[in-house]
Amino acid sequence: MNTQENINYNRIADAIDYIKVNFKEQPNLDEVAEKVHLSPFHFQRLFTEWAGTSPKKFLQYISVEHAKKILKENKATLSDAAFDTGLSGTSRLHDLFVNIEGMTPAEYKNGGKNLEINFSFAESPFGNIIVASTNKGVCFMAFAEDEEAGFQDLKNKFPNASFSRKLDLTQQNALFIFQNDWSKLSEIKLHLKGTDFQLKVWETLLKIPMGQLSTYGSIAQQIEKPNASRAVGTAIGSNPVAFLIPCHRVIQSSGTFGGYMWGNTRKTAIIGWEGAQINPTI
Repeated sequence: MNTQENINYNRIADAIDYIKVNFKEQPNLDEVAEKVHLSPFHFQRLFTEWAGTSPKKFLQYISVEHAKKILKENKATLSDAAFDTGLSGTSRLHDLFVNIEGMTPAEYKNGGKNLEINFSFAESPFGNIIVASTNKGVCFMAFAEDEEAGFQDLKNKFPNASFSRKLDLTQQNALFIFQNDWSKLSEIKLHLKGTDFQLKVWETLLKIPMGQLSTYGSIAQQIEKPNASRAVGTAIGSNPVAFLIPCHRVIQSSGTFGGYMWGNTRKTAIIGWEGAQINPTI
Protein backbone atom coordinates (compact mmCIF):
# COMPACT_ATOMS: atom_id res chain seq x y z
CA MET A 1 0.00 0.00 0.00
CA ASN A 2 1.56 3.32 -1.07
CA THR A 3 1.56 6.49 1.00
CA GLN A 4 -1.60 7.96 -0.56
CA GLU A 5 -3.49 4.70 -0.18
CA ASN A 6 -2.39 4.58 3.44
CA ILE A 7 -3.68 8.11 4.00
CA ASN A 8 -7.00 7.25 2.34
CA TYR A 9 -7.36 4.08 4.40
CA ASN A 10 -6.74 5.96 7.64
CA ARG A 11 -9.25 8.63 6.70
CA ILE A 12 -11.97 6.09 5.99
CA ALA A 13 -11.10 4.19 9.19
CA ASP A 14 -11.47 7.45 11.12
CA ALA A 15 -14.79 8.14 9.40
CA ILE A 16 -16.11 4.67 10.26
CA ASP A 17 -15.09 5.12 13.88
CA TYR A 18 -16.76 8.53 13.97
CA ILE A 19 -20.03 7.17 12.57
CA LYS A 20 -20.00 4.23 15.01
CA VAL A 21 -19.50 6.55 18.00
CA ASN A 22 -21.89 9.30 16.88
CA PHE A 23 -24.62 7.43 15.01
CA LYS A 24 -27.26 8.55 17.52
CA GLU A 25 -26.69 12.11 16.28
CA GLN A 26 -27.38 10.84 12.73
CA PRO A 27 -24.53 12.93 11.24
CA ASN A 28 -24.95 13.94 7.62
CA LEU A 29 -22.42 13.63 4.80
CA ASP A 30 -21.01 17.12 5.26
CA GLU A 31 -20.40 16.61 8.98
CA VAL A 32 -18.50 13.36 8.58
CA ALA A 33 -16.52 14.66 5.59
CA GLU A 34 -15.44 17.67 7.62
CA LYS A 35 -14.13 15.41 10.41
CA VAL A 36 -11.73 13.72 7.98
CA HIS A 37 -10.84 16.95 6.16
CA LEU A 38 -12.32 16.07 2.78
CA SER A 39 -14.91 17.66 0.54
CA PRO A 40 -18.29 15.89 0.70
CA PHE A 41 -17.97 14.81 -2.95
CA HIS A 42 -14.45 13.39 -2.53
CA PHE A 43 -15.37 11.75 0.79
CA GLN A 44 -18.50 10.10 -0.70
CA ARG A 45 -16.48 8.59 -3.55
CA LEU A 46 -13.56 7.52 -1.37
CA PHE A 47 -15.74 5.98 1.36
CA THR A 48 -17.77 4.00 -1.18
CA GLU A 49 -14.61 2.66 -2.82
CA TRP A 50 -13.04 1.52 0.46
CA ALA A 51 -16.08 0.41 2.46
CA GLY A 52 -18.16 -1.05 -0.35
CA THR A 53 -21.16 1.09 0.55
CA SER A 54 -22.02 4.77 0.85
CA PRO A 55 -21.61 6.72 4.13
CA LYS A 56 -25.39 7.07 4.34
CA LYS A 57 -25.93 3.33 3.94
CA PHE A 58 -23.23 2.57 6.48
CA LEU A 59 -24.94 4.88 8.98
CA GLN A 60 -28.21 3.10 8.27
CA TYR A 61 -26.65 -0.32 8.89
CA ILE A 62 -25.20 0.85 12.22
CA SER A 63 -28.54 2.38 13.20
CA VAL A 64 -30.51 -0.74 12.34
CA GLU A 65 -28.12 -3.01 14.24
CA HIS A 66 -28.53 -0.84 17.33
CA ALA A 67 -32.32 -0.78 16.94
CA LYS A 68 -32.32 -4.57 16.59
CA LYS A 69 -30.51 -4.90 19.91
CA ILE A 70 -33.06 -2.59 21.54
CA LEU A 71 -36.01 -4.47 20.05
CA LYS A 72 -34.68 -7.79 21.34
CA GLU A 73 -35.35 -6.45 24.82
CA ASN A 74 -38.95 -7.51 25.39
CA LYS A 75 -39.85 -4.30 27.20
CA ALA A 76 -38.56 -2.03 24.44
CA THR A 77 -41.21 -0.40 22.26
CA LEU A 78 -40.76 0.78 18.68
CA SER A 79 -40.72 4.34 20.01
CA ASP A 80 -37.97 3.40 22.47
CA ALA A 81 -35.89 1.91 19.65
CA ALA A 82 -36.41 4.93 17.38
CA PHE A 83 -35.53 7.42 20.11
CA ASP A 84 -32.46 5.51 21.31
CA THR A 85 -31.19 5.20 17.74
CA GLY A 86 -31.43 8.95 17.16
CA LEU A 87 -34.31 8.76 14.69
CA SER A 88 -37.13 11.29 14.67
CA GLY A 89 -39.90 8.73 15.07
CA THR A 90 -41.23 5.25 14.42
CA SER A 91 -42.02 6.06 10.77
CA ARG A 92 -38.31 6.63 10.06
CA LEU A 93 -37.47 3.42 11.92
CA HIS A 94 -40.06 1.59 9.82
CA ASP A 95 -38.63 2.92 6.53
CA LEU A 96 -35.09 2.11 7.65
CA PHE A 97 -35.95 -1.48 8.55
CA VAL A 98 -37.85 -2.14 5.34
CA ASN A 99 -34.94 -0.74 3.35
CA ILE A 100 -32.17 -2.62 5.17
CA GLU A 101 -33.80 -5.73 6.64
CA GLY A 102 -36.58 -6.45 4.15
CA MET A 103 -39.11 -6.46 7.00
CA THR A 104 -40.76 -3.99 9.32
CA PRO A 105 -39.36 -3.37 12.83
CA ALA A 106 -42.50 -4.97 14.26
CA GLU A 107 -41.89 -8.10 12.18
CA TYR A 108 -38.27 -8.18 13.37
CA LYS A 109 -39.32 -7.71 16.98
CA ASN A 110 -41.78 -10.56 16.54
CA GLY A 111 -39.02 -12.79 15.17
CA GLY A 112 -41.05 -13.95 12.18
CA LYS A 113 -44.34 -14.16 14.07
CA ASN A 114 -47.22 -15.16 11.75
CA LEU A 115 -44.69 -16.46 9.21
CA GLU A 116 -45.38 -20.07 8.32
CA ILE A 117 -42.31 -22.08 7.38
CA ASN A 118 -42.20 -25.61 6.07
CA PHE A 119 -38.99 -27.54 6.45
CA SER A 120 -37.62 -30.97 5.65
CA PHE A 121 -34.38 -32.91 5.61
CA ALA A 122 -32.89 -34.66 2.60
CA GLU A 123 -29.77 -36.43 1.49
CA SER A 124 -27.38 -34.83 -0.97
CA PRO A 125 -24.10 -35.98 -2.49
CA PHE A 126 -22.39 -33.85 0.18
CA GLY A 127 -24.29 -34.89 3.29
CA ASN A 128 -27.69 -34.27 4.82
CA ILE A 129 -29.30 -30.89 4.34
CA ILE A 130 -32.20 -28.95 5.80
CA VAL A 131 -34.30 -26.90 3.41
CA ALA A 132 -37.04 -24.50 4.51
CA SER A 133 -39.59 -22.47 2.58
CA THR A 134 -42.30 -19.85 2.96
CA ASN A 135 -45.11 -19.20 0.52
CA LYS A 136 -42.66 -16.93 -1.35
CA GLY A 137 -39.79 -19.38 -1.81
CA VAL A 138 -36.80 -21.08 -0.20
CA CYS A 139 -35.75 -19.04 2.83
CA PHE A 140 -33.06 -21.31 4.29
CA MET A 141 -30.89 -24.21 3.20
CA ALA A 142 -27.90 -25.62 5.04
CA PHE A 143 -25.85 -28.77 5.38
CA ALA A 144 -26.85 -30.39 8.65
CA GLU A 145 -25.44 -33.72 9.75
CA ASP A 146 -27.38 -33.37 12.99
CA GLU A 147 -31.08 -32.72 12.38
CA GLU A 148 -31.70 -31.16 15.79
CA ALA A 149 -28.82 -28.71 15.32
CA GLY A 150 -29.99 -27.94 11.77
CA PHE A 151 -33.50 -27.15 12.94
CA GLN A 152 -32.10 -24.97 15.73
CA ASP A 153 -30.15 -22.95 13.15
CA LEU A 154 -33.40 -22.39 11.26
CA LYS A 155 -35.22 -21.35 14.43
CA ASN A 156 -32.45 -18.90 15.25
CA LYS A 157 -33.17 -17.17 11.94
CA PHE A 158 -36.92 -16.98 12.60
CA PRO A 159 -37.38 -17.50 16.36
CA ASN A 160 -41.14 -16.85 16.48
CA ALA A 161 -42.26 -18.35 13.18
CA SER A 162 -44.57 -21.36 12.94
CA PHE A 163 -42.77 -24.47 11.70
CA SER A 164 -44.15 -27.56 10.01
CA ARG A 165 -41.99 -30.52 9.06
CA LYS A 166 -43.37 -30.85 5.57
CA LEU A 167 -41.82 -31.30 2.12
CA ASP A 168 -43.58 -28.93 -0.26
CA LEU A 169 -43.28 -28.24 -3.99
CA THR A 170 -40.94 -25.29 -3.44
CA GLN A 171 -38.47 -27.51 -1.61
CA GLN A 172 -38.85 -30.31 -4.16
CA ASN A 173 -37.95 -27.99 -7.03
CA ALA A 174 -34.87 -26.86 -5.11
CA LEU A 175 -33.78 -30.43 -4.37
CA PHE A 176 -33.97 -31.46 -8.04
CA ILE A 177 -30.68 -29.63 -8.53
CA PHE A 178 -28.88 -32.51 -6.81
CA GLN A 179 -30.37 -34.93 -9.35
CA ASN A 180 -28.90 -33.04 -12.32
CA ASP A 181 -32.40 -31.92 -13.32
CA TRP A 182 -31.38 -28.46 -14.50
CA SER A 183 -34.78 -28.01 -16.22
CA LYS A 184 -36.24 -27.16 -12.81
CA LEU A 185 -33.83 -24.29 -12.12
CA SER A 186 -36.27 -21.66 -13.38
CA GLU A 187 -38.89 -22.94 -10.94
CA ILE A 188 -36.71 -22.36 -7.86
CA LYS A 189 -37.89 -19.30 -5.98
CA LEU A 190 -35.95 -17.69 -3.13
CA HIS A 191 -37.28 -15.66 -0.20
CA LEU A 192 -34.24 -13.75 1.01
CA LYS A 193 -33.70 -11.04 3.60
CA GLY A 194 -30.55 -8.98 3.47
CA THR A 195 -29.04 -5.58 2.88
CA ASP A 196 -28.87 -4.13 -0.62
CA PHE A 197 -25.17 -4.95 -0.67
CA GLN A 198 -25.70 -8.57 0.41
CA LEU A 199 -28.49 -9.09 -2.12
CA LYS A 200 -26.30 -7.65 -4.88
CA VAL A 201 -23.46 -10.02 -3.95
CA TRP A 202 -25.78 -13.04 -3.76
CA GLU A 203 -27.33 -12.12 -7.12
CA THR A 204 -23.85 -11.98 -8.64
CA LEU A 205 -23.04 -15.42 -7.23
CA LEU A 206 -26.05 -16.83 -9.07
CA LYS A 207 -24.46 -15.75 -12.35
CA ILE A 208 -21.32 -17.89 -11.87
CA PRO A 209 -21.79 -20.83 -14.28
CA MET A 210 -21.70 -24.32 -12.87
CA GLY A 211 -18.24 -25.82 -13.13
CA GLN A 212 -16.56 -22.40 -13.10
CA LEU A 213 -14.98 -20.40 -10.29
CA SER A 214 -14.67 -16.74 -9.44
CA THR A 215 -12.70 -14.73 -6.87
CA TYR A 216 -13.69 -12.27 -4.17
CA GLY A 217 -11.96 -9.51 -6.12
CA SER A 218 -13.83 -10.42 -9.30
CA ILE A 219 -17.18 -10.30 -7.49
CA ALA A 220 -16.23 -6.89 -6.09
CA GLN A 221 -15.45 -5.70 -9.61
CA GLN A 222 -18.73 -7.00 -10.98
CA ILE A 223 -20.77 -5.11 -8.41
CA GLU A 224 -18.65 -2.02 -9.13
CA LYS A 225 -17.04 -1.97 -5.67
CA PRO A 226 -13.44 -2.88 -6.64
CA ASN A 227 -11.99 -2.16 -3.19
CA ALA A 228 -14.67 -4.05 -1.29
CA SER A 229 -13.27 -7.60 -1.46
CA ARG A 230 -13.40 -7.98 2.32
CA ALA A 231 -17.01 -6.76 2.47
CA VAL A 232 -17.84 -9.16 -0.36
CA GLY A 233 -16.33 -11.99 1.68
CA THR A 234 -18.49 -11.07 4.65
CA ALA A 235 -21.63 -11.01 2.50
CA ILE A 236 -20.74 -14.39 1.00
CA GLY A 237 -20.23 -15.76 4.51
CA SER A 238 -23.77 -14.64 5.37
CA ASN A 239 -25.35 -16.65 2.55
CA PRO A 240 -28.52 -18.26 4.03
CA VAL A 241 -29.09 -20.71 1.18
CA ALA A 242 -26.31 -23.25 0.68
CA PHE A 243 -25.52 -24.57 -2.79
CA LEU A 244 -28.44 -22.84 -4.56
CA ILE A 245 -26.61 -19.55 -4.04
CA PRO A 246 -23.20 -20.94 -5.04
CA CYS A 247 -20.85 -19.28 -2.58
CA HIS A 248 -18.71 -22.42 -2.93
CA ARG A 249 -17.67 -21.20 -6.41
CA VAL A 250 -15.74 -18.24 -4.98
CA ILE A 251 -12.06 -18.77 -4.17
CA GLN A 252 -9.08 -16.59 -3.31
CA SER A 253 -7.15 -14.87 -6.10
CA SER A 254 -4.12 -17.03 -5.20
CA GLY A 255 -6.05 -20.10 -6.27
CA THR A 256 -6.55 -21.31 -2.70
CA PHE A 257 -10.12 -22.45 -2.18
CA GLY A 258 -10.44 -20.51 1.09
CA GLY A 259 -13.02 -20.96 3.81
CA TYR A 260 -16.58 -22.27 3.60
CA MET A 261 -19.33 -22.06 6.17
CA TRP A 262 -20.03 -25.77 5.88
CA GLY A 263 -16.39 -26.96 5.80
CA ASN A 264 -13.47 -26.72 3.41
CA THR A 265 -13.56 -30.43 2.61
CA ARG A 266 -17.20 -30.15 1.53
CA LYS A 267 -16.36 -27.08 -0.61
CA THR A 268 -13.61 -29.03 -2.39
CA ALA A 269 -15.97 -31.96 -2.96
CA ILE A 270 -18.71 -29.72 -4.39
CA ILE A 271 -16.31 -27.97 -6.79
CA GLY A 272 -14.98 -31.33 -7.98
CA TRP A 273 -18.49 -32.77 -8.37
CA GLU A 274 -19.71 -29.81 -10.40
CA GLY A 275 -16.66 -30.01 -12.64
CA ALA A 276 -17.41 -33.70 -13.26
CA GLN A 277 -21.00 -32.91 -14.25
CA ILE A 278 -19.80 -30.46 -16.89
CA ASN A 279 -16.88 -32.57 -18.13
CA PRO A 280 -17.75 -36.22 -17.49
CA THR A 281 -14.99 -38.74 -18.03
CA ILE A 282 -15.47 -40.63 -21.26
